[in-house]
Amino acid sequence: MNLEDRIAAFGKLGKYLDSIDDEEFQKVVLGARSENSWFTDESIKLAFASLKKRFLDPGQLRGWISSYNPPEIKPKTIALIMAGNIPMVGFHDLLCVLVTGHRAMVKLSSKDSFLLKYLIDHLIYIEPRFSGYIQVAADLLKGFDAVIATGSDNSARYFEFYFGKYPHVIRKNRTSCAVLAGFETQDELVKLGEDVFTYFGLGCRNVSKLFVPRGYDFITLLQQWDKYAEVMNHHKYHNNYDYQKSILLVNRQHFLDTGFVLLQESERLVSPISVLYYEYYDGWESVLKKLDEHQEKIQCVVGNVEAANVRIGNSQSPDLSDYADRVDTVKFLLALG
Repeated sequence: MNLEDRIAAFGKLGKYLDSIDDEEFQKVVLGARSENSWFTDESIKLAFASLKKRFLDPGQLRGWISSYNPPEIKPKTIALIMAGNIPMVGFHDLLCVLVTGHRAMVKLSSKDSFLLKYLIDHLIYIEPRFSGYIQVAADLLKGFDAVIATGSDNSARYFEFYFGKYPHVIRKNRTSCAVLAGFETQDELVKLGEDVFTYFGLGCRNVSKLFVPRGYDFITLLQQWDKYAEVMNHHKYHNNYDYQKSILLVNRQHFLDTGFVLLQESERLVSPISVLYYEYYDGWESVLKKLDEHQEKIQCVVGNVEAANVRIGNSQSPDLSDYADRVDTVKFLLALG
């Protein structure tokens, strides 16, 4: 297969996802939810839509990969160890490996194997030659040339130990934050809720911390988030909310409560599910200093200010070149030769 063949196959996969009827979609949802009860109809539908729009459009794929002027390479086998926190979060890595002409040895997360296997099966059906380029590993990974692994800070230590001798990209825990100037419009504040609540806040691109100017009016912000109260309809989110609220009450800590999210002042970055941290700032220099201190833990900085790299409402809409941990996956793969 040449590059154009590979791009065409992914484009056809996007068209297939666009053609799925309600009956087929419900089968997909049931399979995904049997592994991970955080995966709802809405979150899976959103993930499919994002794939179709941003990762499976042939024109965007050509523009993205052509910027590297990629040569036809001798394929290497790349072990992919995928996460399972949000639906199909590992698809971009698979796409990068296959588009560059390498082979993928995929270790799926037990929390998100159904959806990715579903996509892999249909990709091979569309382009049978991919059957020689994709291997879903059931047990130990053997016979690979390089590794791309995504996990927690704890699992990353094991990845470093086992895979450190191979060319590798090993990703750890990250989170995202938002920097507010205090003059955001009501529409922008509504969209900020998407950055916070989409996928119940489980992704590394979800905002878990707000930097706000001292004296910030939280009432105006929280009034715009009423539409997100439906997150409480999910039993696991509701249980997290009840648990976190009880801890705050027992410890007599100050917090703001909307009835579906708890806002707590804290210097920490990563907040528990159902909790959103905030921190006051007195000047831009202090914000920039904080962001610089924690750059190894921050995936996105959301806002309409100079310090931000993602506009409000767009944290869950990454483009093809928005690489996890800001490590250019394609550049890494092409350097393998």
